[in-house]
Amino acid sequence: MDGFSSEAPQRRRELPKHLRKERDEMSTLAVYDISHQKVREIELNDRIFDAKVNPSLFHDSVRSHLASRRKGTAATKNRALVRGGGAKPWKQKGTGRARAGTRRSPLWRGGGTTFGPMPRDYSFSLSKKARRATLLAALSLKRQEEKLILLDGFPLEGFKTRQVLEILKRFQVENALIVTDAQHVFLERSARNIPGIEVLRYESLNVYDILNHKHLILLSPAVEKIEGVFAS
Repeated sequence: MDGFSSEAPQRRRELPKHLRKERDEMSTLAVYDISHQKVREIELNDRIFDAKVNPSLFHDSVRSHLASRRKGTAATKNRALVRGGGAKPWKQKGTGRARAGTRRSPLWRGGGTTFGPMPRDYSFSLSKKARRATLLAALSLKRQEEKLILLDGFPLEGFKTRQVLEILKRFQVENALIVTDAQHVFLERSARNIPGIEVLRYESLNVYDILNHKHLILLSPAVEKIEGVFAS
């Protein structure tokens, strides 16, 4: 027909969504020194610090964490474990009493316990995908609530609990989880007897401790470590 081309326009083929290389979006956050002076700003990966928050995942993760901490050592003795009962208490007939075959019967005083607790493992695990999503959501939640503080470092000259308290007071922090990139002996031992303050290395970061503290303090080297683990 006049005015129309017989050839259909060629459409550009798009790669499947799982093969597209999406560019990581970045946002900035201020980094402070221990005197509460702004040092610089660093870029945070929004895939890690601006992820979707799913409260139901928090519930499952906290349940899993607390269940794994249960020792599960509660135990009672059933009729097989109670001492005694080898001999029949009295003959089967002729005494006028109810028949009995063992003193270990649950009906008797000192007998075994019926359906009592026995040692067991209460722990259960979440999938790797769920654990990852929950941890990123917890980090994102602290940032959304403006409870995320980035420090350039936490230098201490010795075991100085009073100095740690003074630094936290400058940031108006009384309950916080401090995440480090490596072993900081002075910081870990100085803060361990301060109520509401806990120091963890980035390898031990977990959802329960993040949610159980009001503030989250990350040292800037720890941010790089965390992004290196979860950016892929």
